[in-house]
Amino acid sequence: MSDPTPVFDDLREESEELDRLVAALGPERWALATPAPGWSVAHQIAHLAWTDRSALLAVTDVDAFHTLVEKALVTPGSFVDDGAAEGAALPPDVLLARWREGRRALDTALRAAPRGVRFPWYGPPMSGASMATARLMETWAHGTDVADALGVVRAPTDRLRHVVFIGVRTRDFAFGANGLPVPHEPFRIELTSPSGQLWTYGPQDAEQRVTGPALDFCLLVTQRAHRADLALRAEGPDAERWFDIAQVFAGPPGAGRAPKGDAR
Repeated sequence: MSDPTPVFDDLREESEELDRLVAALGPERWALATPAPGWSVAHQIAHLAWTDRSALLAVTDVDAFHTLVEKALVTPGSFVDDGAAEGAALPPDVLLARWREGRRALDTALRAAPRGVRFPWYGPPMSGASMATARLMETWAHGTDVADALGVVRAPTDRLRHVVFIGVRTRDFAFGANGLPVPHEPFRIELTSPSGQLWTYGPQDAEQRVTGPALDFCLLVTQRAHRADLALRAEGPDAERWFDIAQVFAGPPGAGRAPKGDAR
């Protein structure tokens, strides 16, 4: 069984980087609109705080987590937005403190959890490492929206390997969520990491291929950019189709982002 500590450490670092981005913002900047329709910077951080708390309950209090799930089933189309709106209504300093407290408690709980245990979630149950990977993906994706709202360009890091991993793993989910047959053939994926390494998945001789920068792949699978604005290449009809439907998050198909029109 592999040691999950590296992903726990990377999640903490990803969260701290985003924390530094918002810690000194005045109230007017917390209210800035982000690329997610109807969501301000405060909504983005509130969503992370809300999902961190959900993950903490999944790890430490299964009954309380199931109560959350039951509440979500009452309003399946709006519970995510409702949770973000509730947190965004708080004073920024209170929201920031709540997010910090929740993510630190989750970090402690994940590190203390027995190895091999799987925890309930809104989708399939997850191990501690998978839970941390999903939290890192969300933290990076929502942090990207925050950076866009603030006009900040963040330097990508090799922590993106976790986002790439979950992006590759959710290929079949994306096809199924869109009512499309899941490809039978494996894909070959070759991505250049921020540090210049080549990250590869799948057999070298696969006919369905995806190549390009790892950053762009992460933007695609988190639906933070349109494929037309990314330096990714798809070879094969199934790979082409995946570019239009890829998503790492649970739930129904996302609407994605409109193309900016300026090729990257």
